[in-house]
Amino acid sequence: MFPRRLVSIALATGLVLAGAGCAKDDAKSDSAGAASTLKIGFLGSLTGTYQAVGTDLKNGFELYLSLHGNKLGGHPIDLKVADEGDGAQTAVPAATKLVKEDQVIALTGIVGGGSVAAVAPLLSQAKIPLIGSNGRPELKDLNGVWTTSFMSSDPGQSVAQYIKDKVNGPVFAIGPDYQGGYDEVGGFTTEFAKIGGQLANTGGKTLWTPFPQTTNFLPYFSQIKSSGAKAVYTFYAGKAAIDFVKQYKQSDIKDVPLYGAFLTEGSVLQAEGDAAKDVFTTCNYSPDLDNEENRKFVAAWRQKFPDATPTTYAVASYDAAAVLDRAIAAAGSNVTSETINEQVGKLGQISSPRGQWQFGKNHAPVQKWYLRQVRNDGRALANTLVQDLATVGQ
Repeated sequence: MFPRRLVSIALATGLVLAGAGCAKDDAKSDSAGAASTLKIGFLGSLTGTYQAVGTDLKNGFELYLSLHGNKLGGHPIDLKVADEGDGAQTAVPAATKLVKEDQVIALTGIVGGGSVAAVAPLLSQAKIPLIGSNGRPELKDLNGVWTTSFMSSDPGQSVAQYIKDKVNGPVFAIGPDYQGGYDEVGGFTTEFAKIGGQLANTGGKTLWTPFPQTTNFLPYFSQIKSSGAKAVYTFYAGKAAIDFVKQYKQSDIKDVPLYGAFLTEGSVLQAEGDAAKDVFTTCNYSPDLDNEENRKFVAAWRQKFPDATPTTYAVASYDAAAVLDRAIAAAGSNVTSETINEQVGKLGQISSPRGQWQFGKNHAPVQKWYLRQVRNDGRALANTLVQDLATVGQ
């Protein structure tokens, strides 16, 4: 159970509590019925390889706040921001500050699956819920751990059948050597093998590249060439995705179809330029999805960030704010870490720019995935929606 962690409240002018010395810092009463200010922690990669991803997470959450008067559930929000960096080594001390010094009532964000795994015990001990907004690995203890994005294995799982049907021959699997890479690429290879697909890799084992130090992928492309692969599946994001895609189109395997997760998502597409043309990606969001929530979201995003394309990262973080908004409102006058966690579990359907979704038993979305391909959209490149893939979740 989560113990009660009540937020600090600004007292009305002139109101003094008798016996204030006996009052607890973390359990004060509302004054004159005014809604208390809640401290929400945001942890994301604001520097390092995944800076672009972390920035989109932050922008998505802040966009929701700006559209709702900087309030969630009727409460003003004091957003405490910390830098996750490149992984657990920097994520844990940053999260520790948010928990112990800033005393946030809930935490959101987190780019890396390895960071989630490392931070989760800290949050569990402090009894603070995590409404994560990027990939998440499998965890034994799910109490208080939610994600509005996906399980890290979901993207690969969603596209495995499509690739099996379209590619006439073995597929080469390659990815970064860390927890997020294992989960992301493993989602594909596990499902692909289950449905009878064959990997071109030696011994049927995924090729892992050192992370984050790998910037030259050409030696790995030589291995792919010699394998006789008819397609490649991978996962890279941020700067690593830019390096991978640019070098891929300069290599001897440039004509081998390239499939992946997040290779061309967000600002990296502009940096990749024409090298990204024809790349296929699986994603739970596309800016051209035709639904009312997406039209509103895209319009608001483009007004605030006219030079940036809305991304799945931004949508997941926007949805994390929406989840907190509803959960805090449902908690009524008793807003604690415990009641927020309880109410998140009762939310049911979430109306999102990506379409309707809901939390599954694993505290991650049950949602539809889409196949996209980089094509010219007028004078600009875009991740163009090709077709629906599978609905993934449990």
